[in-house]
Formats: sequence, C-alpha cells, structure tokens
Amino acid sequence: MKILVTGGAGFLGSHLCECLVVLGHDVLCVDNYVTGAKSNIDHLRDYTNFELLRHDVTQPLYVEVDQIYNLACPASPVHYQTDPIQTTKTSIYGALNMLGLAKRLQARILQASTSEVYGDPSVHPQTESYWGNVNPIGTRSCYDEGKRCAESLFFDYHRKHATEIKVMRIFNTYGPRMSLDDGRVVSNFIVQALMGNDLTIYGDGTQSRSFCYVDDLIHAMILLMTSPKEFIGPVNVGNPIELTMVELAELVIRLTRSSSKLVFEARPLDDPFQRKPDIGLAGMELDWFPEVNLDDGLQRTIDYFRARICGT
Repeated sequence: MKILVTGGAGFLGSHLCECLVVLGHDVLCVDNYVTGAKSNIDHLRDYTNFELLRHDVTQPLYVEVDQIYNLACPASPVHYQTDPIQTTKTSIYGALNMLGLAKRLQARILQASTSEVYGDPSVHPQTESYWGNVNPIGTRSCYDEGKRCAESLFFDYHRKHATEIKVMRIFNTYGPRMSLDDGRVVSNFIVQALMGNDLTIYGDGTQSRSFCYVDDLIHAMILLMTSPKEFIGPVNVGNPIELTMVELAELVIRLTRSSSKLVFEARPLDDPFQRKPDIGLAGMELDWFPEVNLDDGLQRTIDYFRARICGT
C-alpha cells in the first residue's frame, strides 16, 4: 500500500514509518520539523519505498495514498504549551485536512488521539466509555481539547460521509528517539540521571502513570489500522502496570547506576494525579497486550540517551 504518516519524523511517527517500510509498504512521511527531527528518519532514506515531504498539516495536502496515519501534533507539555494556539490549530485543522483527503481518496485513516482526553480522571483505570474531566480553559487545554475536538471530527466524518476511521487513545509511551528536552518524565529522569543531576519530581511523587514501550505501541497501531472496518474505536493503548513518580525515579537511578538524589518542586496546574488504561477492549478486538517489561524498555531507552549524550 501507499501509506501517509503525518508527524512521521517525530518520536512515534519515525518508529511507525520504519515498521511500515520494513513491511514493504510505500511510505510518505510528512513533517514540518517543529518537534520532529530529520535524524529520526535519516536511516530510512536509502529505502526506495520511503519518501519524505516537508509540510504543515494545517494546510491542505494533495497526494494519492491508500491509508493515512495522523500523528502530527506536539505531544509533550513543554512543546505544546510553547505555542498553544498553533497546537490547537494542528489538532483541528490537521484533522480536517486529513479527513478531507481520506474522504476524497476513500482511504482509511487512523487518528493518534491521547489519554489526555480523560483529563485529571475521576474514574480509575480509564475505560473508553469515560467522558473525562478536562479543564477547557487551562494551560493544557490546547492539547486536551484539541484532541477531543479531533475525535469529534473523526466520528462526524464517519457518520456523515462513511469515512473509514480508526481512533487510538495513546497512554504514556517511551523509548528511543524521544527528544532530550521534551519535558516528559521518562526522558527527564534519564537525562538528569546520566548527567549526574538530581531528579526533579513535581508534586509529592505519589502521582502515578503507566508506561508503554514504543515497539508495543506501534504494533497495536498497525493492528488497529488493519482490523475489520466495523471496529473504529476509540481504543485505549498503553501498559496497565502502574507506578508512582518516586518509584519510577528510583528505578531510573538504579538502572543508570547514578548517584542522583530526588528533589521536589510544585506540581503543575491540571497535571493528572492518576493515569492508567483499561486495555480490555484492545485485548478483545485486537488480541493485543504489551510485551516489553519496564526494566527492559527503560534499559533500551537509557542506552539510546547515553549514546546521544556521551557520543558512544
């Protein structure tokens, strides 16, 4: 197939492009490099079935493809809060432009949505039927509400135009090719530990998250795209094993053999206290369950960051 991946030079997008190229598909990677990096996809340029196009999804795109993976949008708070208006535009205009393209081509399209649609949840773990607890005017709302609106557009195109859609709600994902400065907790902790700095915990460290290794996430994404057209989602994808920020910090210190200590700062506004996916639907409909345990996934990620920082 000819497959379009928007945000293809980003963390998740580059891994998806790599997997699709290896599977033999013709892949068109689209990115404007606001948060993506050419270095993430440099190793794919020698493949004859890989093509790279610089483009901003807030503008229409006229190409011929069979499938569309819409991943374009800054995904870490540091990046999406830098230009919140542009973040909202990317989520909404990007969804509209890609849905319009899918409608014209009668192509199947997958939306990379997020667990952030649940906000600071009052239901734990989060199921797809939960409508969320989101502050619509907070500092995170550019991303949270942008993704919620994008989901609404996807379902309206499905109902109104019979567009074949797939909607995946992605929970915390980590692995190689995360940015050194993306502000997400796994990369923050690893970089601080490798640099010999203290690990910064926001709040008292009892807030919890669940972390899915990138290979498991990409596998689920392809399974969803290739699932029967009747199953459209939304579907949660993540690792349901939950741990506190203090537990994660201590694990990173142990794996990096760092002498770093823990320091505590104020918890950011609207930062969710708990985040854990119920993945029963993914298991039932996609026969998908995460396979990479946290220790192994973190070690692979640490090795990547060590090579980036130390040049070895």
